[in-house]
Amino acid sequence: MAWAITGMKDDTKNATHPAEQAGKSIEALRKAATSCRACPLWENATQTVFGEGPSPAPVMLVGEQPGDREDLTGHPFVGPAGQLLARALTAADIPREEVYVTNAVKHFKFEIRGKRRMHKKPVDSEIAACYDWLRREIELVTPRLLIALGATAARSLLGRATPITVNRGKLREYASGVSLLITVHPSFLLRVPDRDKDDEYDRFVNDLKLARAFLA
Repeated sequence: MAWAITGMKDDTKNATHPAEQAGKSIEALRKAATSCRACPLWENATQTVFGEGPSPAPVMLVGEQPGDREDLTGHPFVGPAGQLLARALTAADIPREEVYVTNAVKHFKFEIRGKRRMHKKPVDSEIAACYDWLRREIELVTPRLLIALGATAARSLLGRATPITVNRGKLREYASGVSLLITVHPSFLLRVPDRDKDDEYDRFVNDLKLARAFLA
């Protein structure tokens, strides 16, 4: 399958992005990403955290960036937000092993507060520097549905700021043969007030349920 993918572009550099020089498999792309120096985030991160899952896969979930736990283990969505995502996928009757999960940015961006490494939102230049890795992942995984988890993922995939509230829970065309679903990042559910947690979780699960039709 081939399609035109339009997302964030890094126009500040003329050199070929290392993703373009990688092999034509997810494993080759993952290996190439371990030595990526396209932006400064690699300097403080423990390691590159690449996507995981079957290739090809009918559904591909795109988050923001790895967190502290992901940075230490080298696996995406294994921290608190990832555990919540796994629970929501189960509630939506979507087997985790049948979907591919990744992030728009492959290195953990953080700031030190006391003894803790606290998440810091990636800026546009960092999202753009990582976009070619994501684009190549999409080309190799060939999903029929992309799920953008949060604003950073949506910005990377669409190349512009996209409000989540008014765009979530709706299927739209992303490219020929590929749909896009925008919803919140599971970390959002960890931050909402306790009185709203159940309702927000149910709404998130309902968004994810739209992916079931793409698994058949």
